[in-house]
Amino acid sequence: MAGMKQHYLDVCVPQLKQEFGYKNIMEVPKLEKITLNMGLGEAVQNPKIIESAVQELTMLAGQKAVVTRAKKSIATFKLREGMPIGCRVTLRGDRMYDFLAKLVHVALARVRDFRGVSFKAFDGRGNYSLGIKEHIIFPEIDYDKIDKIKGLNIAITTTAKSDGEGRFLLQALGMPFRK
Repeated sequence: MAGMKQHYLDVCVPQLKQEFGYKNIMEVPKLEKITLNMGLGEAVQNPKIIESAVQELTMLAGQKAVVTRAKKSIATFKLREGMPIGCRVTLRGDRMYDFLAKLVHVALARVRDFRGVSFKAFDGRGNYSLGIKEHIIFPEIDYDKIDKIKGLNIAITTTAKSDGEGRFLLQALGMPFRK
């Protein structure tokens, strides 16, 4: 599924060059990485939930997810330093493009009452963050084997210098923004 990367090179790069007047191909913004993150606060009471989250995130990303641990102890949350509280995976290269294609063309289309993703989730430097309430919108997840519906954060890091460039890049890659 090298279609998304090819689309970027054949269609997006010329569009971006025309829109922003880049002379050099190295100036053109590109995707750097996509980070998927699941924060699981309930892992404090139920440590088994981490294992299922790691398996599910590994299935989604196509590469092994890493368990994240608490940096500080917080007594009110019954949290000790070093306890597992989530998992994450960082995608680069072809896997990143494959995941983005799957997110844009398959997963977001399965969201109920979907009207597009928000323009407001840029960070000021052209990077985009997206929260998903139900990870079951991805085709790899078998609904019958799920013990609990989990949320998922997706951070798309680009080399764009501004939100405008980042937005144009993601729009050219097919990200469905709200009208």
